[in-house]
Amino acid sequence: PGLATRFQRRFLAGRQLCSFPWPELEQNLRISPDSSLLLDILHKTICHPLCAKYPPSTKYRRSFLTELIKKHEATAAEPLDELYDALADILNEEESTRSYKTYLLPSGEPVTLSESVAIVSGGTTGLVTWDAALQLAQWAIENNSAFRDRTVLELGSGIGFTGIAICKTCHPKAYVFSDCHPAVLQQLAENIRLNGFVLEPGKTRHIQTEPQGQEEAATSYQKPKLNPKLIVAELDWGSVTAKQLLDLQPDVVIAADVVYDPEIILALIGMLQKLAACRAARKAPEVYIALTVRNPDTYHLFQAELDKVGIGWQIIPARSNSIFLYDTQPNVTILQLFI
Repeated sequence: PGLATRFQRRFLAGRQLCSFPWPELEQNLRISPDSSLLLDILHKTICHPLCAKYPPSTKYRRSFLTELIKKHEATAAEPLDELYDALADILNEEESTRSYKTYLLPSGEPVTLSESVAIVSGGTTGLVTWDAALQLAQWAIENNSAFRDRTVLELGSGIGFTGIAICKTCHPKAYVFSDCHPAVLQQLAENIRLNGFVLEPGKTRHIQTEPQGQEEAATSYQKPKLNPKLIVAELDWGSVTAKQLLDLQPDVVIAADVVYDPEIILALIGMLQKLAACRAARKAPEVYIALTVRNPDTYHLFQAELDKVGIGWQIIPARSNSIFLYDTQPNVTILQLFI
């Protein structure tokens, strides 16, 4: 993609400023110091309709514009009033504890998420999107036949990126988002609505895909073509009952970044064992777990515990290209489990 488009994708997704192609921008500005490229970048980032409606954090936009102005001034080009006007507007804004990140699917359709600006908020890390969720969504899009016309259960959905991306691109028959933290469930429901889904009231929420009112703008780029049955469920791995799992009957089970603590590992494996025992006469679901290997000991513990209870596993080869990650590639592994 063109330089302005690469800036746009990184900017809307709130990626680190060091991941932007600044050297390429400087080189282009020295060769051709007119304002057309900078205006194109400005209109695809700060002035983009998605940014206007669902802006990244004030601090992030201010830092981005400041860096953009530095690169412009370094070329000794004529001042560009639009850059300074945009910065002035942002300097007058108040900081917020929430911001938006928008990821563009291969179709160009956006997935927009409201996130906490802090990694840990409200006693949970579930209010931000983690890299394993991005990698799992990319793998799902590249292997959409594994999800088409099937019932999918996502464990530890967080604020919903992976599930929303799958529902917009892979056409599942039904999708169950699940988590256990009340604040995460609340934010998850908000993000589902934000992406054009209408949430019906109730403890287990059934969601239709017809946008209305304020959700219309988020789906104006490309609306979902199929209408899967979507559910948000409170699911505690330690206390979930056999009946609850029997009612779900998933064909596919997925999870991202849920393997980072020994206690959570044991609860997850216990949950998978319950799921295997409660499948009645149905075929066991396919299970895919994406994890960022931060601590090799934790990763190997997960594999050892799987071996201990007789759950088979294999590593799914990673793809080198990236749809959603634009800076240093994290050490993410996707495992297929056989329960």
